[in-house]
Amino acid sequence: MTIPRNEYPRPQFEREDWRNLNGEWTFAFDFSRSGEEKQWRMSNGFDRRITVPFCPESRLSGVGFTDFIEVIWYHRKIEIPAEWAGRKILLHFGGVDYQCIVYLDGKEAGRHTGLSSFTVDLTGAVEPGKTHDLVVKAEDFMRGGLQPFGKQAPFFQSAGCSYTRTTGIWQTVWMEAVSPYALKSCRIVPDFDNGSFSFLPVFHTERRGLRFTVNLLEDGRTAASETVHGAAGNVVTLKLKNPRAWEPGSPFLYGVEYILKDADGKELDRVSSYAGLRKIHIENGKCYLNNRPLFLRFVLDQGFYEDGIWSAPDDGALRHDIELAMKAGFNGARLHQKIFDERFHYWADRLGYLTWAEYPSWGISFWQHFTKTNPDYNLALRNFPADWTSLVERDINHPSIITWTPLNETRQYHDLEEHRRFVSDLYDLTRTLDPTRPVNDSSGYVHVKTDLWTVHTYHPDSAKLEEALNTEPVYMHFADTESAAYHGEPCVADEYGGVKYIPEGRRPYAENSWGYGTDPLTAEEAERRIAALTECLVRHPKVAGYCYTQLTDIEQEQNGIYNYDRTPKFDEKTIHAVFSMKPSWSEY
Repeated sequence: MTIPRNEYPRPQFEREDWRNLNGEWTFAFDFSRSGEEKQWRMSNGFDRRITVPFCPESRLSGVGFTDFIEVIWYHRKIEIPAEWAGRKILLHFGGVDYQCIVYLDGKEAGRHTGLSSFTVDLTGAVEPGKTHDLVVKAEDFMRGGLQPFGKQAPFFQSAGCSYTRTTGIWQTVWMEAVSPYALKSCRIVPDFDNGSFSFLPVFHTERRGLRFTVNLLEDGRTAASETVHGAAGNVVTLKLKNPRAWEPGSPFLYGVEYILKDADGKELDRVSSYAGLRKIHIENGKCYLNNRPLFLRFVLDQGFYEDGIWSAPDDGALRHDIELAMKAGFNGARLHQKIFDERFHYWADRLGYLTWAEYPSWGISFWQHFTKTNPDYNLALRNFPADWTSLVERDINHPSIITWTPLNETRQYHDLEEHRRFVSDLYDLTRTLDPTRPVNDSSGYVHVKTDLWTVHTYHPDSAKLEEALNTEPVYMHFADTESAAYHGEPCVADEYGGVKYIPEGRRPYAENSWGYGTDPLTAEEAERRIAALTECLVRHPKVAGYCYTQLTDIEQEQNGIYNYDRTPKFDEKTIHAVFSMKPSWSEY
């Protein structure tokens, strides 16, 4: 059987010795929540089959069950290679929604709460050369108001801007064997102004005498190299003689090699990576990339697929979405309400595509998007910072990511002062984790402490849009609440447009299909409406960028530049001319 999603899942931190665990697993739904009492953790296999890493709601999983699933159990056998003896054995999960417990031969091996990637250390629980029973229990209680779920529908039928749910395993599961002293992570800090990189290593375990080498490669040849004692806090800084920038149109990537040796010169670990030399900062109400003014021409990308839902069917689909956006004239995307696959960021790095990384924050009922406040909402606020930290730390080395967005549309808060405190704390946490990128505290509203002033504006015509943008000192959704947070930050319309158009000959996806504004009668009318709104933003002196809603149709929300199956909806030259417009001051 061909293993789905068989590419290396973490291309910015790659080792040779690994095993992909995607493919056929067995599973059981636990609608009665009695699997624990039935001792399912001891399972040698369940009755039904599922293709991992695709969620049971998806067609690619082979299941296609789209009603609510509060608990699901998975099983597969894993064989530990005999040559892994004496090494640390790590089990990696790209994503499990939402809470999970991992069992090995009936004993708990690890657990995780959240949507971010995580690792379970199997060392001591497995025996190299032997086969073991791996069981994963996943709980996904979306209607409880205590867990984030992004754009997954919290009601039976997909409606509005909420779509088919994703439950359980939805990203690659894999194992690798490493030295007990192996590199755990390495933060890469680009210094564009001084033409150098700094590397901050963290090791699984430390001992005296270890030597850590970083080789920086340019077109396969060593451009700089240094060896230091292998210990956390021992920073490696490599200065380049002729530095090459990473930027749209010329996304040059340096190769990176990490090598760890013991006192006798024996190699303990080798990791391949890459790095891009670029800088992003805010100055005088504009964004600057590599010290040059940048007008953001972004598109909203929600990362949904017809057959895989939250999981791309293959690696090529990730690259193709970026290529579609660039073909339409965009220079980047706001990655909306979803933790994107690490390989999406890899392709963005390779192709020179700018992104804002965002957490799928909808679902926490402290902000009442869909439900009444759960009285225990503080439990959700307690879980959020850890999961957000994990996401930032996972993706911090990608040069294509230029902004962090922890929250989206935080209206209808339970308590204003608690809202302000939480958002402020989240901003401070993010800037502490990464002082090199701007933070968009809460996309659209309600701003508390932010580096970007973002607004969501679905005005149906350019005259009303311009009137809103002319508001002094800046357009705000909730001026009485937000005004104290504004200090001249760049104004970005990071949601606008959303013009509904269903091409002739295509049926609406569903009876509740919709888009913003009245339905255009023709493709030409839709194109004119999109062009007028976009031109208004490009020429307005207060606007530093935009994000058009959206890249593709998603189920009943049919306001994409492309259909849900990624086929074109509009004349490609016309659309490219619209989204490649930029103000004269922008150098990108």
